[in-house]
Amino acid sequence: MIIYNVTIKVDLDVHDVWFRWMKEEHIARVMETGCFVDAKMYRILEEDTHDGISYAIQYFAENMSNYFDYKEHHAPRLQKEGLDMFPGKFHAFRTLLKEV
Repeated sequence: MIIYNVTIKVDLDVHDVWFRWMKEEHIARVMETGCFVDAKMYRILEEDTHDGISYAIQYFAENMSNYFDYKEHHAPRLQKEGLDMFPGKFHAFRTLLKEV
């Protein structure tokens, strides 16, 4: 199993709208690509939240081929949606993990 992990810190002033969008729209759109078999969203605990709240969103792919399909054919468009809706309001980094 390959896990595509996206860690995001979102500014407090857009948090509620961003959270709703993420849970109701964005994750569903990523899953509609067919590249992943499951997705989970976690809030990061024990952090300083004075400037934002952090989450880890994990998408589970059966193999590297599915991940590369997502990265090449879907990620640019889906990432752009978030950047256009919340410009400068969040910071994200991505990690690729393999279940061992």
